[in-house]
Amino acid sequence: MQSARESWFLLLSIPLYTILIGAEILFSNWQQKKYYSVRDTIQNVYLTILNAGLDGLLRWLFYISVLAWSFHHHFFYFQNKYGYWFVLFILVDLAFYFEHRIEHYCRLFWAVHVTHHSSVDFNLTTGFRSSVFQPVYRFVYLAPIALLGFTPLDIVFMYSATQTYGILVHTQYINKMPRWFEAFFVSPSHHRVHHASNVIYLDKNMGMCLIIWDKMFGSFQEELNEEPVRYGLTKPVDHPANPLRIIFHEWQHIICDIKKKTSFGNKLKYIFMPPGWSHDGSTKTARQMRLEQKNRIRQT
Repeated sequence: MQSARESWFLLLSIPLYTILIGAEILFSNWQQKKYYSVRDTIQNVYLTILNAGLDGLLRWLFYISVLAWSFHHHFFYFQNKYGYWFVLFILVDLAFYFEHRIEHYCRLFWAVHVTHHSSVDFNLTTGFRSSVFQPVYRFVYLAPIALLGFTPLDIVFMYSATQTYGILVHTQYINKMPRWFEAFFVSPSHHRVHHASNVIYLDKNMGMCLIIWDKMFGSFQEELNEEPVRYGLTKPVDHPANPLRIIFHEWQHIICDIKKKTSFGNKLKYIFMPPGWSHDGSTKTARQMRLEQKNRIRQT
């Protein structure tokens, strides 16, 4: 279920994506930068088709219904149409930030989101490397916005619009944006940090359009000249060409961890603590790895 506004927006975005992705492929091959690989590009298309199919199905089943129920009980009303759209943009972007942050700090949701980070390539098609099962729970973050008096179709449209911007920052062709821009908005440089496997960059820059949330909540990290970005995961996926493994590999790791001989409380922590947590220290969270790195630097 889509509004006419969203349908037109998506229709107009297709030629934009086609032109930009085509240009990036041509230039990167001409300049021998090797930003694209056939396997990863095919995977990105495959994953976004699965995500879009599930998203479309869930919209019909309950997505819009939940938002409609929330809107029916709304307790606020915007009379200024310009203020309405501005505040809606702010709220949707903030909702995405918290959704994204939880996906990085709770392993259960990281198991869904990790697919988006699993590629060692970084290009415009990486923006389409979707977290397949994200539509199952996305409405939880959007429902409070409907309670504030924003209509379901307007919320869904704004989410699609911000997602479009989020796709366009997946590029290595733009080094830095002007300082005034990077003070407020997510730039390609900011998002390259987000996709890095370098310890200093892990779990940083989680905003979609606005970088101010990361600066406010302590998850901001500048891209450093002395620390070139390495894309992908700290632990690469086994059999990355397997179309199911690329989606479910972290779920398999969770199952293996909860089978370990340890307390029930620890088994729950393997599900809900940040990725990398272990009861015996055999694996580390991003925060633990950064602390160890800082200690090594102090000792040298």
